Amino acid sequence: MMCRLLGVKRNGFYRYLKVQKHPRPDDDIRQDIIEWMHKIAKASGYSYGSRRMKKALNCLGYPVGRRYTRTLMKEAGIQVRYRKKYKVTTNSKHKKPVFENVLERQFDMSAPNQAYVQDITYIWTQEGWLYLAVVLDLFSRRVVGWSMGSRMKAKLVCDALTMALWQRRPPEGLIVHSDRGSQYASQPYRRLLKGHGFIGSMSRKGDCWDNAVVESFFGSLKQERVQWRHYQTRHEAQQDILDYITVFYNPVRLHSYLGYKSPNQYELDVRNERKVA
Repeated sequence: MMCRLLGVKRNGFYRYLKVQKHPRPDDDIRQDIIEWMHKIAKASGYSYGSRRMKKALNCLGYPVGRRYTRTLMKEAGIQVRYRKKYKVTTNSKHKKPVFENVLERQFDMSAPNQAYVQDITYIWTQEGWLYLAVVLDLFSRRVVGWSMGSRMKAKLVCDALTMALWQRRPPEGLIVHSDRGSQYASQPYRRLLKGHGFIGSMSRKGDCWDNAVVESFFGSLKQERVQWRHYQTRHEAQQDILDYITVFYNPVRLHSYLGYKSPNQYELDVRNERKVA
């Protein structure tokens, strides 16, 4: 009725209400947002698209939407880097005993230290390959253990899991999932699981989706950091990967599965909520 009396179109009236409710930031605030965008983009290795960028800006107190964020990113010349494809290096052609797939793609956990997932990847340096083994807690997707070396032996995966045990002190009954690589089927690794009362679990042969969470981490690591570097030495690569895990991924990187919180922040928030309850 108001639109008819005033002689205006309904869509114009609703557009006016939307603008009043979400006013466009003025030029000063707009420049502040663009400056923060550059800082966020640099800190994330230019890996944040408009969705994560919007969430980061919202956390900083700027109530912007995704469309406006995308517009400002384009204006600021901020572009997302895209990953390259990597081949699978798992050697499952061995005669060592393997575990059943106990995890069965149950990637959602209600508390920390219920299930860990792990895998190995490789990074090229001018000195040769550097191998990285990691352990993630499925509850928060946090990297809780890692090990790096020039050889892809059982010691590599045992050291990564030992680091996770030292940091987290998980209880008996923990499910520890991996692929069927020979390192995870080795006697030293199996003794480590048995000695702590853990339950071994392995992916089905040739099925990368059974270990999708850790594969996703490796994809992020390579997209956001490794493929943009030219490491001269293994030590240089080790330091950079350590920086990615401890300075960016665990404490800062916004994870879509965690409601756009970092793994560290997610664990802290859940712990505080449960204290209050």
